[in-house]
Amino acid sequence: MEFKTVLVVDDSAFMRKVISDIINSDPMLQVAGTAKNGKEALLKINLHRPDVVTMDIEMPEMDGLAALETIMTNNPLPVVMLSNLTQLGARATIQALQLGAVDFIPKPSGAISLDIATISDEIIRKVKIAASAHVFPLLKPSEAEPIQEQTKQISGKESGSERHLDKLVVIGASTGGPKALNHIVSALPGNLDAGILIVQHMPAGFTKSLAERLNINSNIRVKEAEDGEFIIAGNAYVAPGDYHMRVYRQKLPLGDRMVIKLSQEEPRAGHRPSINEMLYSVAEQFKGSVVGVILTGMGNDGTAALQSMQARGAHIIVEHQSTCVVYGMPKSAVESGHVNEILPLQEISSAIVRKLQ
Repeated sequence: MEFKTVLVVDDSAFMRKVISDIINSDPMLQVAGTAKNGKEALLKINLHRPDVVTMDIEMPEMDGLAALETIMTNNPLPVVMLSNLTQLGARATIQALQLGAVDFIPKPSGAISLDIATISDEIIRKVKIAASAHVFPLLKPSEAEPIQEQTKQISGKESGSERHLDKLVVIGASTGGPKALNHIVSALPGNLDAGILIVQHMPAGFTKSLAERLNINSNIRVKEAEDGEFIIAGNAYVAPGDYHMRVYRQKLPLGDRMVIKLSQEEPRAGHRPSINEMLYSVAEQFKGSVVGVILTGMGNDGTAALQSMQARGAHIIVEHQSTCVVYGMPKSAVESGHVNEILPLQEISSAIVRKLQ
C-alpha cells in the first residue's frame, strides 16, 4: 500500500487530536489537516487533496451528511464516517453509506468519546481499506434505475403471499454494500415471487436502520429478520448485526414452510452474521429455485459455500469489479469458478428478475 494522507473532520478539538494521533501512529498514514465542520472540510479538501476523509456526522454550520453529499456529487473521494451508537446515529449512518461513504466507525461512548483510543486498530484498518476503495459519483434521480409505478399497486408490502415458497434470492455484501443494496433492492418489482435474504456485514444496532431505509426506498417489504418467522415471497429479511441467519424447513399440515433461525454462535472467519452460514443453510434446506448474489466487500465471505449452492442448482451472480467499492468478496467468488454471471451493479436487479421467471 502506498503512503496515504487523511483529513480529519470533527467539531470536537479533543476528537480531532486523538483521531489524528491514532492515524499518524501508522507509518503508511499521515494527517494532512483537520476541520471542525463540513463547510471547513470542503475548503480543506480543496487545499490538501487528501486520499481519505474521516467525517463526524453531527457538526454545526454544515453537518457530515451535507458535506458528504457535496463531496460525492462534485469530487468523489473515500469518506469514513464516525457515528454515535444511538438510533438517530444509526439512521444517519445508513443514509451516509447510501450516499457513498465507504464505511463507518461507531464511537464507543458518544459524540466525545474519551475512550476512542480503544478502537485505534479499527480506525487504522478502515482508513486503509477506504484508501484503496473505488468511489463513484452520486447518481442524479434521472440517472437512477427507475421504479415501475405499476408494481406499487400489487406490492407484497402489506402481507405477502402465504403460499408455498419455491423461489429465493440470497444476497451477501460487506464494505460498500448499503449503497449497492439500495440500488438493487429498490429496483425490484413489488410483485417479485420470491423471498429475499440479505447478509450485510454490520455491527448490532445498525441493521434495523438499514432495513428501514431499504423499505422506504423499495417496492417490496424489507425488515430486520426475527428468529422463527416464516419467509414470505415479496419480502426481504436483513440479518441482524451480531447474529448468524440461517433457514430451515418446517413441516406443517398444509405444507412445508421456510423459517428463519438466528443464533449467536461463534463468528465464522471473523464474521457474525456470516454470508457462508446463510448460503450453506439455503443449500441444505431449500428445495426451490435460488439466485445467489455476492456484492462488494473485503475478504472472501460467501465463497466457501458457492460450490454447495451450485450443486443444488443455484444461479450465482457476482458484482463486476467496475462497480465494486472493494473488489474482495466478488474477486474471491470469481476465482472459485462457481459463478454463473459477472455483472455491473446496474444490471443485477434485472438479472435476478429474469432468472426467476
